[in-house]
Amino acid sequence: MDAINSYEDLIAWQKAYQLVLKVYEITRSFPADERFGLTQQMRRAAVSVPSNIAEGWGRGSRKDYIRFLNMARGSVYELLTQTRLVLDLNYLNDNKSAYEDMKEVERILNGLIRSLETA
Repeated sequence: MDAINSYEDLIAWQKAYQLVLKVYEITRSFPADERFGLTQQMRRAAVSVPSNIAEGWGRGSRKDYIRFLNMARGSVYELLTQTRLVLDLNYLNDNKSAYEDMKEVERILNGLIRSLETA
């Protein structure tokens, strides 16, 4: 197992970063009238996940780190809700891959938060 020297070494951050790229790809196909609606909202929520993981890492205290991980998890929940809405609005035919990626990031964050709270 490699040492974790940076937030970029965290699987949570790596998976969240990949999720941002996927959300940007998905939202490119949204209707033009959603440019300042769901497109922007989903992108902002997606970027928030790895950004909060990184910021929490940089804060230097376990309490702050956990707080920022919780914010990252909240952004994942926001994305899950928006993805469901996008599917119901028929903006995408199938978004199972992105949805599963979001659920994976949620599980990883849950485990990381639990491990920090009990350490």
